[in-house]
Amino acid sequence: MTTHLARAPLGTFAFFAVALALATYFTFAAVQGDYGLFRRAEITQERDTLRAELAALNAEVDRMENLTRRLSDDFLDLDLLDEQARDILGLVRSDEIVIR
Repeated sequence: MTTHLARAPLGTFAFFAVALALATYFTFAAVQGDYGLFRRAEITQERDTLRAELAALNAEVDRMENLTRRLSDDFLDLDLLDEQARDILGLVRSDEIVIR
């Protein structure tokens, strides 16, 4: 009977050691694994950065669409046309003075 009593604490110890090892492994995986808390924080930060970049690109597209519409045949903005001709072609009127 003494051998049976001596084995019970050893079996209990082994059970709790295995349970502790599994709990430690799963806790580590939940924090640092591919789908863990740190990876989730990285993904959240990347999502916010990409959303800001998307908003900036949408604003740039809107600006370009506005400029394109203003230079179309249906709606011609003469001030914008004059500005584009000066910038791209380097045109200057005869009554203007160019300072370099």
